Amino acid sequence: MIDKIFKAYDIRATYPIPLNEEIAWKVGHATGQYLKRSRQNAADKVKLEDTMVVGRDMRPSSPALAKAMMDGLRSTGMNVIDIGMVDTSMIYFAINYLQCVGGVQTTASHNPVQYNGFKISGPKAKPIGAASGLDDIKRIASLLRPGQTGLHGTLQEQDLWSAYKKHVLQFLDIRRPMKVVIDASNGMAGKMVPAIFEGVPNLQIVPLLFEITGSFTHEPNPLVEQNLQMLKEKMGHNPCDFGVCFDGDADRCIFLDEQAKVIGCDMITAILARDFLQMPQNKGSAIVYDLRSSHVVPEVIKECGGVPKRDRVGHAFIKKTLAETKAVFGGELSGHFYFRDNFCADSGAIAFARVLSVLSAQDKPISQLVAPLRRYSQSGELNFQVEDKEAKIRQLAEAYKKAQIDYLDGITVELGEWWFNVRKSNTEPLLRLNLEAKTPQMMQEKFAELKKILGEPLQGH
Repeated sequence: MIDKIFKAYDIRATYPIPLNEEIAWKVGHATGQYLKRSRQNAADKVKLEDTMVVGRDMRPSSPALAKAMMDGLRSTGMNVIDIGMVDTSMIYFAINYLQCVGGVQTTASHNPVQYNGFKISGPKAKPIGAASGLDDIKRIASLLRPGQTGLHGTLQEQDLWSAYKKHVLQFLDIRRPMKVVIDASNGMAGKMVPAIFEGVPNLQIVPLLFEITGSFTHEPNPLVEQNLQMLKEKMGHNPCDFGVCFDGDADRCIFLDEQAKVIGCDMITAILARDFLQMPQNKGSAIVYDLRSSHVVPEVIKECGGVPKRDRVGHAFIKKTLAETKAVFGGELSGHFYFRDNFCADSGAIAFARVLSVLSAQDKPISQLVAPLRRYSQSGELNFQVEDKEAKIRQLAEAYKKAQIDYLDGITVELGEWWFNVRKSNTEPLLRLNLEAKTPQMMQEKFAELKKILGEPLQGH
């Protein structure tokens, strides 16, 4: 059972089978044990080495799972601060604000409502993934039997919304009246957006699906085009500066221009990179971007005097590179945006605040800001069903052996006027292709060429 619920970056499964309260207790206990052991000789002690902060999303199963997980944590003698129903990015803030040894968010992010899980972070909100402790937690959990340990950490509830609001609003500077349609996907943005942005001068919010009902009107995954349909319709009836759709736990967001056209997250990365690099205190700073992004991203970073840092996909890698290179900002194609001044963590709220700030300082619509960045033709991410993923990657390397090839994440093949990356899915027999070329015609030609090796892409995946 336990093997099924542990993923590369978090714990996630359907409730109540295989994920239930008993498993949640084991996860909590194992997390407490792991952090206590791993911190024994730590040089970078935090103020509350014996305390974890815990939050949860709005899923019907979240209160019971969070309680069982907190009981498991406390059974190791770990104290727990329960901050209630919050967006995932608030956990990263809380760990740093309270100076705790770590934190856990009970959520299944953008998955359907029958799913749930845990995102675990260590000191300073560093992610705990398979390679950085999650495998150890899995091993400890698989050997446990719930029971009395004789240890009882304390439990207290704390409301951190006003401190969190103050932190996020440091990133906001609205220069002119702005009107935005926001789709909260019946998720945590329905609580976070009013708590932080309500009453902000010059900001008019048109809310969509802000009701927290314990179910989703559309799947809370804004990367899927059909999930943006309601937002596009709402924008059609409410002319606005832009639209934004948050995922279930509100740590990611997708932006639409004033004509309700989706803006690729790499375009947002380029816009925000320029914004940060123009600030005198960030002159010459590094910017991290995931390797699926358009070549326009490193080009803009260089044009603005910054240092582009190309990285693997996934928050564990981006956060680590951000910290190591002291980069001011990082962006992923999935809608995760990371900020040095947010403890190197990602935040949907801060990404929204910065896009608002950038646009309000311009007297032109967002579509005109994005237009000059559309220098190339992109395929978007396409999935192919492939049983032997390694063999297929070797076949691609052989077919393009005269090109410049690297294996930072899957295979990236660079051919001057066009390039592509093919990555393996962590959980399914899939390869994911991103292709970019100088012109739409060249992109179609090269896509046809790659299909001879990869086959036909899956529809709507």
